[in-house]
Amino acid sequence: MPKTKTIYVCQECGKRSPKTMGKCLQCGAWNSYVEEVVEEPKKEKSKSPRGGFGARSEPRRLSEIEGDTEDRLILPIQEFGRVLGGGVVPGSVVLIGGDPGIGKSTLLLQTAIEMAKVSAVLYVSGEESERQIKMRATRLLSPPASGEGQGGVGEGKPNFPADLLLVTETNLNTILEHIGDIKPGILIIDSIQTVYMPELESSAGSVTQVRETASRLRELAKSSGIAIFIIGHVTKEGAIAGPRVLEHIVDTVLYLEGDRFQSYRLLRSVKNRFGATNEVGVFEMLERGMVEVPNPSEAFLAERMINAPGSAIAVTMEGTRPLLVEVQGLTSPTNFGNPRRTGNGVDFNRLLLTTAVLTRRVGIRLAEQDVFVNIVGGLKVDEPAADLAVAVAIASSVNDRPVRADTVLIGEVGLSGELRSVGQMQARLSEAAALGFKTAIVPRPHRKGEGWPKGIEVIEVRSLRQALDAALVKE
Repeated sequence: MPKTKTIYVCQECGKRSPKTMGKCLQCGAWNSYVEEVVEEPKKEKSKSPRGGFGARSEPRRLSEIEGDTEDRLILPIQEFGRVLGGGVVPGSVVLIGGDPGIGKSTLLLQTAIEMAKVSAVLYVSGEESERQIKMRATRLLSPPASGEGQGGVGEGKPNFPADLLLVTETNLNTILEHIGDIKPGILIIDSIQTVYMPELESSAGSVTQVRETASRLRELAKSSGIAIFIIGHVTKEGAIAGPRVLEHIVDTVLYLEGDRFQSYRLLRSVKNRFGATNEVGVFEMLERGMVEVPNPSEAFLAERMINAPGSAIAVTMEGTRPLLVEVQGLTSPTNFGNPRRTGNGVDFNRLLLTTAVLTRRVGIRLAEQDVFVNIVGGLKVDEPAADLAVAVAIASSVNDRPVRADTVLIGEVGLSGELRSVGQMQARLSEAAALGFKTAIVPRPHRKGEGWPKGIEVIEVRSLRQALDAALVKE
């Protein structure tokens, strides 16, 4: 029998300790240590040093190493491919997290169906039965994607790709045997918390199991060229469950965001070794699965009420893509001593900063007003470029004066009431002009660069007070 020992592992950062502690000394998390029984490593002498991914390490000149470009597998789902940086890189490991029921399994099953037309795909499920997955796949393929095609309801059985294989398994050793027999080009693990290595004494989903299984899968990807997609559970705070080292092991980390009670879903990249970070793909959850939204700005503004007080349009950058979103502000008198400040989709601290500047620098009395700010469509906007739109929406509601309907607002609000420039202004204004907006209110730049895009009038202002005078409809 192998010798075992009991250790305590932090669920947040993976730090090990011989005894439990109330606070992790490495990451500062409280009550994060869990007890695990692990096998003591055997002391063996290696005859020769081994390199990573099962190969002997040999120093080589950088000029002799091949790999100027990565040959990507093109994804038919363009929004997904955009977030990945243009397609699937062979040998890459992609981790996808998101709240339960947000659509992670649906998105990856759609991807498996499409990619199985060009490469063998193995879908490994540890949470659902084969019958459940078949029912979902049938639903995804039943409605026609366009006017013709894949067999609508009542038109017979859907046509599944021959190279799409499904297995329900949680033992990693058995999974590796299946991979050796099938030799797929793409592997999907749903989810990493259900996979376990029988050599380890801890249960599936523990810190040790998640870390070791992910490491084995990474070695498999790098040595064989298989592209691996891994679904990960999330904690109550929204971070991917398991040790923090899990996100360092993989090449790409994606989060599927959105309100479960709304149809729009945002696939956001927070780490990508093969493309831009903070890139966003927009989907709509329908009966036939995740449907791409090619023009998300138009979708977010579709139900906007023109000339309604408290509504302003901001232009935010999500990766390399400019998005136009509606910012709604509402103020209501309160009889309580502490007025409420509620923000949905905006950073709460920046909301407090904006209301303070409106009160102190512009003279708008908000000490007796409850303030509510909402970003329409479930989008979360954290960048300072939306400060001006938030401030104008609040002022519009207080004064009961609508914002000019054809105007967008871009700029960061400083504590002195000044407006500061933000990056990628040309791309923001070009997107606003393409959607038919005629006017943009922006901070006056300190130095003149290239001219503004054609088709939109740009009003340059220095202060928040000047921006309010230019944005609000005259009484």
